[in-house]
This record gives sequence, C-alpha cells and structure tokens, in this order.
Amino acid sequence: MSISRRTALALPMAAPALAPALAQAPWPAQTVRYINPYPPGGPTDTLSRRLCQKLTELSGQQFIVENRSGAGGNVGVDVVAKSRPDGYTLGLGGIASHGVAPSMYASLPFDVARDFSYISGMWQLPNLLAVNLDLPVQNVAELIALARARPGELTFGSAGPGTSLHLAGEMFNLMAGVRMVHVPYRGSAPAQLDLLAGRVSMMFDNIPGTLTLSRQGRVRPLGVTSAGRSPAAPDIPAISETLPGFDVVSWTCLIGPAGIPTPVITRLSGLMREALAAPDLQASYLELGASAWFTTPEETANYQARSQAALAPVVRAAGLRAD
Repeated sequence: MSISRRTALALPMAAPALAPALAQAPWPAQTVRYINPYPPGGPTDTLSRRLCQKLTELSGQQFIVENRSGAGGNVGVDVVAKSRPDGYTLGLGGIASHGVAPSMYASLPFDVARDFSYISGMWQLPNLLAVNLDLPVQNVAELIALARARPGELTFGSAGPGTSLHLAGEMFNLMAGVRMVHVPYRGSAPAQLDLLAGRVSMMFDNIPGTLTLSRQGRVRPLGVTSAGRSPAAPDIPAISETLPGFDVVSWTCLIGPAGIPTPVITRLSGLMREALAAPDLQASYLELGASAWFTTPEETANYQARSQAALAPVVRAAGLRAD
C-alpha cells in the first residue's frame, strides 16, 4: 500500500495531537507496580500483598508487588524515587527508610523531603522481642540481668540496619544499660531462621511472623515494643512494663516518586481510604498484629517529618551513623 505525500507530511503532526488525550486517560489504565523494599515472606510482604489485593479489587487494575530488598529498605525505596512520576510505580516507605535512614546515613541516593510523593499511611504495628528457647531467660528483667552479666556476648537479629527492628534493639541497649551486638539480615525471614537455629540469641521483629513462631512454641516471646500491650497478643507484656517509656512502633506509608499529577494523587488517596476502611482488610491486618492506618497526603508528609525529627537524637545517641 502506498502513502501519498500529503498523508506522510500529516503523520508527524498526529503524535503530538494524541499526547494530551493519552495524558488525560483515567488512572489507573494499566497495571500498577508496588515496590516492597524487603524480601518475600516477611510481615511487610504479607501485609503489602493483602493491601494490593484490595486495591486491585477496588480499581479494576492489577497492583503487583515487586520485592527489591537491600540496605535496610533503601535499595527498593530508591527505585521508587527514580521512577517515572505517572502513578504506575508506587512503594512502601516507613520508619526505616523515611524516619531513621536520613539521620543514620552520611549520604543517601534519595532525599526524603524532595524525591517522593506521600500518599497515605498503610499500617502501624508493634515489634516483638523473642529469644531462642535455649537462652535461660523467661522475661525482660531476666534478659537485662543476663545481658549485664555477659556484656557483648548476646546478639540480636533484625531485618537490616536502620530498620525499626534495629532501632528497637539499640534503644533497648540504651535504656537497659546493656551491650548486645546487632546482627543485620536482608529481611526478617532469614533472621528468623538463625533465631530458630540459635545463631542469634534473640531478635526484634514485626509482630506477625514471630508471633506465629511463639504460638507454635518455637521461640519465647518476652515483650512487645509499643507503649502498651498489643490487641493481637494481650498475654505478652509490653517491654515498657519493665523499661518505662520504651516505645518503638513500626509504621509504613504509600509513596511514589515526586511529581505525580494531583488528579492521580487524589484518586490514589481515595482508593487508600476505601481500602483501609474495608472490614475484611482491617480484620486481616489485626490477625497479623497490625492496625490499618489511613492518612491524607498532607498528614502523611507531616508524620514523616515528625518521625524523622524525633528519631534523630536516638540515632545519634546510639552511634548508628553509617557511611
């Protein structure tokens, strides 16, 4: 088939004419990629997949979880920061990457104030301190006594440096006046394996995974890291009952790269409000020890800034500064 000279000259003009129509296509018009900056199998993965399933139901488009772990969550978060700001790459931000990391690392490949769109909170949950069954302690007071008697010998695992789990252990060291050695892992799942095998003495973990292990009698739970007991495990005391004022709660928020158009942010915020208010998702989260947590984009950004400011002194006091 031949193309006339007039038709050929008109073709270059067609693409620009189509661009505004494509840019105004309702969001989401295709699959949305959700970056979980932690490995598969951990609590953040389970909670993320349940949220993405609900968002898929509500939006009519697939929300696909992609795990991009490393550097305490910073690797995956950087992927989000450097993505195209069209609403089709989103991810998990939280206390590790957006509360602790800015004070912990001398330099980061992203700027938490400049490089992200803050959309909504997702969930909050306490962490759980659990010990290997062979460790001769039954409660937090006995652990403190043992750690004081054996300075530098006891170890605690976490999902990585700078995570709320790491911070909980360092805060425990500071408040209890002990010296336990941090052993970082690439996520909770491998840390749990070493806890079960006795390669680490204990670990601070998001409550879902380790609570299951404790219910199975495979680890010994000593305390939750929230100010009070968790509704998911009311039989487990809060660490604050022995160390008054101890309080480290993990929080997460939905983020995207900076520059996502306002109509897309508005649509996303509405979807998150609906998803997190759904009774089935709330019940599902509570089973895992988490509380569904919706915030507006402005509230989310403000919470991140307050968390960063509050954690900075703890990071400095614990000597957590890293290159």
